[in-house]
Amino acid sequence: MAKYRFYTADVFTDVIFGGNQLAVFPDARGIPDSLMQNIAREFNLSETAFVFPPAQPDRTKHLRIFTPGTELPFAGHPTIGTAHVLAAIGEILLEEETTVIFEEEVGPVNVVIYAQNGQPVSAYLTAAQLPQFGPNPPEPSIIAAILGLHEDDVLVGEWSSAAVSCGVPFLFVPVRDRNALCQASVNREHWNSHLKSFWAPHLYVFCFDPELQGSDLRARMFAPAMGIEEDPATGAAASALAGYLGDRYSSSHGVLRWIVEQGFEMNRPSMINVQAQKVDGHIVAVQVGGQSVMVSEGVIEIPERLLNKN
Repeated sequence: MAKYRFYTADVFTDVIFGGNQLAVFPDARGIPDSLMQNIAREFNLSETAFVFPPAQPDRTKHLRIFTPGTELPFAGHPTIGTAHVLAAIGEILLEEETTVIFEEEVGPVNVVIYAQNGQPVSAYLTAAQLPQFGPNPPEPSIIAAILGLHEDDVLVGEWSSAAVSCGVPFLFVPVRDRNALCQASVNREHWNSHLKSFWAPHLYVFCFDPELQGSDLRARMFAPAMGIEEDPATGAAASALAGYLGDRYSSSHGVLRWIVEQGFEMNRPSMINVQAQKVDGHIVAVQVGGQSVMVSEGVIEIPERLLNKN
């Protein structure tokens, strides 16, 4: 029987039981791919991160990230949460501002960890892939039907729906207000018919009607294709959101910043900081970050016969 230690953290929050839950295995050497998927399914959190030594000596760690249903090439809340966990348990030596590089399937991801009194407080990643825009989405009436909304709940014109990716493609759907956002839910029959095979099958629904002073947007994320009915905080989507928003703002130079509320409808309030840097009208960098808190630690015992099974 082999024992593997894990930790859990709540990400994009400064209080326990908020934000998005994450399980982290700080030393996953010896766990085969098939078991990583099984372990992620066993935890049944939005994501579980498995940490390995880096392939390149100038990198900090290699990350494999799994939802209950699939492996992801990149995800924001596991990247930020893993940085926090590794720093909290002493796997990363901290200064007030510490930069690490995680190898992920999308490429190297830079993360800056901010600490106080020797303990990590927040972390900010720089997306390895700049925003890419996908094909035109279905008509607003179809998107509304998928979300169980009226057609006039879905914005059109300048704020029409669009597919964007920073490694994981999302369909961004602006709706008129927080009430419409609260009413949204995925109709699986319509999703199967119109969105399951689309370039961006994951829905990121948002409005410019936040609840808290200082916030800019309120959002929800639905990802049936990942085995996630709803996600409390989605860093990969927030990265691509910077592309969606930055492309629509007229600023040619400088840094655009937004604070996004997510997870409130799930009683997992999350606060995500998003920024896009523009030069000559083009987005040249995207950062996403926030706070995290440690929650638990434990050990999972895996029979040797499963570890040795090809």
